[in-house]
Amino acid sequence: MSELVKIVDSLENKVSKLLHQLQMLQHANEKLKEELVSTRNQMHLTEKVVFEWEQKYNSLKLANSMLGSNTNKTEAKLKINTLIRELDHCISQLAE
Repeated sequence: MSELVKIVDSLENKVSKLLHQLQMLQHANEKLKEELVSTRNQMHLTEKVVFEWEQKYNSLKLANSMLGSNTNKTEAKLKINTLIRELDHCISQLAE
């Protein structure tokens, strides 16, 4: 009978350790989930900032082209043609 008590005590001890380990892992999992959400939010903010800077850069390139810079003249002409087509489209819709 004493042997059975030792086995039961050993099992209780192991179950207790496993439950404690489970709680620790759940806590670590929650921390990692919070960190993931935070990192994703930061990534979205960074992507937004990068997009804004790219827009500013493209606008600056276009402005330089229009001011006489030879490096981006073709790009400026294409942009102007695109704007003219958009204006023509708007005018045709207004005429209808």
